[in-house]
Amino acid sequence: MKLSTPYYLIDEKKLLKNLKRIEYFKKISGAKVLLALKCFSTWSVFGLMRKYLDGTTSSSLYETRLGYEKFGKETQAYCVAYSLTDIQEIKQYADKIIFNSISQLKRFYTKVKGLKIGLRINPKISYSHYDLADPARRYSRLGVVDKNSVYEVLPLISGVMLHFNCENAEFDVLCSMLDKISLEYSDLFKHLDWVSLGGGIYFTKDGYPLKDFAYRIKQFAEEFNVQVYLEPGESVITETTELVTTVLDIVHNEIDIAIVDASTEPHMLDLLIYRTQAKIKNAGKGKYKYMIAGRSCLAGDVFGVYNFPKPLKVGDVVHILDAGGYTMVKKNWFNGLQMPSIVVKRLSGKLEIVREFEYKDFVENLSR
Repeated sequence: MKLSTPYYLIDEKKLLKNLKRIEYFKKISGAKVLLALKCFSTWSVFGLMRKYLDGTTSSSLYETRLGYEKFGKETQAYCVAYSLTDIQEIKQYADKIIFNSISQLKRFYTKVKGLKIGLRINPKISYSHYDLADPARRYSRLGVVDKNSVYEVLPLISGVMLHFNCENAEFDVLCSMLDKISLEYSDLFKHLDWVSLGGGIYFTKDGYPLKDFAYRIKQFAEEFNVQVYLEPGESVITETTELVTTVLDIVHNEIDIAIVDASTEPHMLDLLIYRTQAKIKNAGKGKYKYMIAGRSCLAGDVFGVYNFPKPLKVGDVVHILDAGGYTMVKKNWFNGLQMPSIVVKRLSGKLEIVREFEYKDFVENLSR
């Protein structure tokens, strides 16, 4: 099949590798694992994911509905702040609804009391490389800080969620934080049916002590007699997806700059937000140095600087790796650039174009 760049390529065989690790973790730990739709919502691969995951968790009304309609199984709803309209519709889709504050819990309790109800807690400890993403940063609005106030609403809830990790691949650090949380909230946990430890734990990464992690979660669950949930995003889809691009031009300004037919701001926004460099296939070693840049008007539209084993030329294909998380859910029409198609490489090896975008999509994005 001839594919026109740019396009996101999701490889189901690579996805299955992560899902098998999650299956192994679940078998030992007894935990339930929900896909975090805020990270990845490309529902054309939910058929495979559904076989290994227990459901979805969301951050909004639309994500909750998507999880209910396209994934099925358990549908968990969470939002930093619900409107009355949100609540009235979400209760049609959600099995469990988690409130971010006690004020929202009290305001909407009577409208959702037939569901399993939870409350987010801010344990005031966290792991994150970035202040922007640190859920326990100073003045964080994410979750209830005052433990005593949680005890006052215990009769209204059946569980709590503590999301305190972001890209945490350090097992020892995670265990240390779990020990602190277990000590701090032991009396609370013993009154609950379930505890969600959120996402942000890189437990499917190569080399991660998965077995030890599974037994640590099992220990936590048995200590408090609770059902443990994890809500991974990146750990489900890490290293499964590429953004495939083509070199359109090469210019020189102190360094050779290869301009590709994609862009950071509309297609891989987190590279700009967190000021990180993209991973490029076959780059890293070689004497030919290039800056790989996007074709938007943004001066800082740069994927990174790399060394290649041979010179690049116009028409060469550049594969930007690990492009699944927080990309397709954030893509936008900045500069009116062609939005990448979404292509899935099925387990059979067959390539399937599951979404293409046209001028009509751009035109109708803001007005009709």
